[in-house]
Amino acid sequence: MGTKLSGKVALVTGASRGIGRKIAEELAQNGAKVVINYASSPEKAEEVVAGIKSNGGEAVAIQADISKVSEVERLFRETLQAYGKIDILVNNAGIMVTKTLENVTEEDFDKLFAINVKGTYFACQQAAKHLERNGRIINFSTSVTGQMFPGYSIYAGTKGAVEQFTRQLAKELGPRGITINAIAPGPINTELFKEGKTPEQIAAVGSANAFGRLGEPEDVASVLLFLASEESRWITGQTLRVNGGFI
Repeated sequence: MGTKLSGKVALVTGASRGIGRKIAEELAQNGAKVVINYASSPEKAEEVVAGIKSNGGEAVAIQADISKVSEVERLFRETLQAYGKIDILVNNAGIMVTKTLENVTEEDFDKLFAINVKGTYFACQQAAKHLERNGRIINFSTSVTGQMFPGYSIYAGTKGAVEQFTRQLAKELGPRGITINAIAPGPINTELFKEGKTPEQIAAVGSANAFGRLGEPEDVASVLLFLASEESRWITGQTLRVNGGFI
């Protein structure tokens, strides 16, 4: 195990699978105690915890629906009860709906903005209250914000909001040494990404970047580790496109 984050406590939302899981494992592998937040997959969350512990790390799973502010507040309370402090917040939890404008429902709109925007924003609010000095907040956007894809208007809209309050909050948090940045991945090889796509569609998307392949969760996790560490102390208010030259 590495020691880059030794003594740190990290809270990762949506950490029971995909990119979130890999992030949690990477942070733990580098010495952080990690809270695995999940909404509705307790078995998968406990599987992540067990894997971290088997590799000599420390982790605990906490259920919370981040679309509800009261649950976000409880998530932070239970994290503090478990580990006594919070140094790193990773706002990874999010959902995606791809529909053309004429097919979008009010329910679609409200659900995406509740999880992707409201959840992230109020987690940042709690972080502002509870993060240790020189803490780190890493939000998640998407490289789709730099493209024009039919059917992605709501999803890209939510992530555009995330990028803006990442930027706007930087000076509010800066006096305490807290950095806030966003990662905007391109297409990543996860179950969620591949769901509903044909092998031909997946191959076409994978060939659209400079390296001719889909990104892997570890490609994102290694960049996040940098942003979570002391090495990134002079970077804040930024969105990093981690996409292999996809855009």
